[in-house]
Amino acid sequence: MDVNGVGWIAAIIIGGLAGWLAEQFMKSDMGLLMNIILGIVGAVVLNAILAAIGMAYSGWIAYLIIGFIGACLLIAVFRMFRGRSAR
Repeated sequence: MDVNGVGWIAAIIIGGLAGWLAEQFMKSDMGLLMNIILGIVGAVVLNAILAAIGMAYSGWIAYLIIGFIGACLLIAVFRMFRGRSAR
């Protein structure tokens, strides 16, 4: 099985890197497991959105970039909902 043109092990490694980069960029403190989850889920969600509008990418570099952007978006959405519940 492939995830966006990369294998499962590579998806975990690249997802972790993408999540870590997003964590650093968004100045968030998540942890290793959450970085991996954010990177993989961010890549899958953003890739599905891009595929729905007719743009699809595959490969390691694309997975890293899409995972980074997707993880940043997920962190922003999480902060938005967390901020509302704190009030």
